[in-house]
Amino acid sequence: MIDWTRWLPGLQVLRRYQAAWLPHDLVAGLVLTTMLVPVGIAYAVASGVPGIYGLYATIVPLLAYAVFGPSRILVLGPDSSLAAVILAVVLPLSAGDPARAVLVASLMAVVSGLVCVLIGILRLGFVTELLSKPIRYGYMNGIALTVLISQLPKLFGFSIEGAGPLRDSVRIGQALLDGQSNWTAFAVGAGTLVLILLLKPYKRIPGLLIAVVAATIVVGALGLDDHAGVKVLGPLPQGLPSFVLPWIGLADLRDVVIGGCAVAMVAFADTSVLSRTYAARMGTTVDPNQEMIGLGAANLAAGLFQGFPISSSSSRTPVAEAAGSKTQLTGVVGAVTVALLLLVAPNLLQHLPNSALAAVVIAAAIGLFEFDDLRRILRIQPWEFWLSMACFAGVAVMGVIPGIGIAITIAVIEFLWDAWRPHDAVMGRVEGLRGYHDTKRYPHARRVPGLVLFRWDAPLFFANAELFHQRVLAAVAQSPTPVRRVVVAAEPVTSIDVTSADMLAELVRQLQAAGIELRLAELKDPVKDKLERFEILERFGPIHPTIGEAVHVYLDEHAVDWQP
Repeated sequence: MIDWTRWLPGLQVLRRYQAAWLPHDLVAGLVLTTMLVPVGIAYAVASGVPGIYGLYATIVPLLAYAVFGPSRILVLGPDSSLAAVILAVVLPLSAGDPARAVLVASLMAVVSGLVCVLIGILRLGFVTELLSKPIRYGYMNGIALTVLISQLPKLFGFSIEGAGPLRDSVRIGQALLDGQSNWTAFAVGAGTLVLILLLKPYKRIPGLLIAVVAATIVVGALGLDDHAGVKVLGPLPQGLPSFVLPWIGLADLRDVVIGGCAVAMVAFADTSVLSRTYAARMGTTVDPNQEMIGLGAANLAAGLFQGFPISSSSSRTPVAEAAGSKTQLTGVVGAVTVALLLLVAPNLLQHLPNSALAAVVIAAAIGLFEFDDLRRILRIQPWEFWLSMACFAGVAVMGVIPGIGIAITIAVIEFLWDAWRPHDAVMGRVEGLRGYHDTKRYPHARRVPGLVLFRWDAPLFFANAELFHQRVLAAVAQSPTPVRRVVVAAEPVTSIDVTSADMLAELVRQLQAAGIELRLAELKDPVKDKLERFEILERFGPIHPTIGEAVHVYLDEHAVDWQP
């Protein structure tokens, strides 16, 4: 009988729920709410949709993840790392129409959710591991810069038409020179930003909440929205999100699908890392494929209930943990509290200034930048540092969507490069060391007369098959004695494909024509099975279990006087 509850980790937790956890989850949920509201609104505005939809994208995903998400502690919702990706799609497709902007963003969430669920069901949760740490740093630094630049106009109290980070920077500079800034709005926003950053090191103090509430009180009490032209959020619509099937027509569907896939990649990369971090801290394990399903379900729920793409939060999750959260019920309490706020007190935040919301997003963007570890990478592996810089430049110059495409392309190239041009070695005996070692590293190593011991440090596949062929023939040509046999130390060869199998068959024929045998040593059983399936295993003669045994067999068969 199929156990469907394995797809619903939240229900499994509910079955084992302990009464002692309830007070902790209730308190943590209420504390969490103090961050959910201002952050949700701020990231909605940064994503190009009205602020209320940031609360919709907070309520429903938290409820969905509580059922489908495997992590007991993770908090999902609108996130700064996604804002630039969403805005890059929403801004050109909405043409300034808020209702269309919501539809575009909601459809992106549906696409992202479907992609995540599909990858989770197919158990492809490992795909984000293709993005190396330097490449992740590169695109996240690019996204952080893009988010920061996009919020500067709001911080200074004016607006521009977004056209990419570089051109936006020029337009912002021109607007400042033309005197378009509202310095009162800037003072409120800058003060909010400074207060957030000053209080950030104190984990137990809700610095973001204090800063936002202070800005709201100052603007409301002094009437700065009326007298000084400071733009404010205004009253929120009363009520809860409703089910809406988002659709914008086929003309723009391609851009939305690409954006949704990009969001899925960024969201899962962030979520998987954060989930594993907290699982290790709590002494539990998390299935990355179920994590993908939980993230996908949360995004689907967001998209179908007037929200936009969401991810895990590296700022709200620590708040929940510090407040004593024990299970996913913390997120449920937070979602219900936000919903009650919309029903009971929708005007509570009507004097919240836009420049303060911009300060919230800028503070989050500053936290996304990574410099310290990049300095370490520059010191120990410069070429990976420059890969990171290339990804950063791609996002900063070309925009988020093309930039992430560049990052993924570079990641695939980096992944293939080591296998495409791997290390190989001709081996000999080194006095005082056991085994056989690379003659390039040990030039005085003794080589067996008439025998080439060749090691290939990678799988054999179509991209490196010809190189393997060339390197073996070069090793034969450079041998100091006439070659009778080549033994390939095949332990590092973890796989083989049809192209490389055909290459090996041709190499055997070519060497045999020159009177040279080709043998294999230390061959792994799965690779041996493939060679047998490709019908070429018997061409190599006996497979030697070790290099040492291969050498002894050669010395005996050819009566070579050489001391191992």
